[in-house]
Amino acid sequence: MSIEKKLAIWMDHASAHIIEYPGDDGIIRTITSDITHSGKKESLEKSEQLLHHKEQHQQSAYYRELAKIILGYDYVLLFGPTSAKSELLNLLKSDHKFDKIKVRTEAADKMDTHQELTFVKKYFTQPINR
Repeated sequence: MSIEKKLAIWMDHASAHIIEYPGDDGIIRTITSDITHSGKKESLEKSEQLLHHKEQHQQSAYYRELAKIILGYDYVLLFGPTSAKSELLNLLKSDHKFDKIKVRTEAADKMDTHQELTFVKKYFTQPINR
């Protein structure tokens, strides 16, 4: 019997904290989206359509980067305060490469590192989530 590789990602539309479980180091990596406030202001001055297209492209690149990481795991928890986790889940569901990976989402508030690690440990140690 092989050991399942578990991963948790606290995420919103701006950044993602990658957490392996179990893991001694806590957050192993932070990934940020390229969407910035100054970029939004600059694009808004040009046109709303350009802004929308640029944001979609940047968000798509952010989700693709997370998807590459997820491919290396058997069980993934996506959690956070925004709809970003559901958007990523929908992207994963549309790609058959992720069919064998168990991906779940949980709503969670903005958290500090310690709170994120506690949330992940509690989630993965509950019998229903193993």
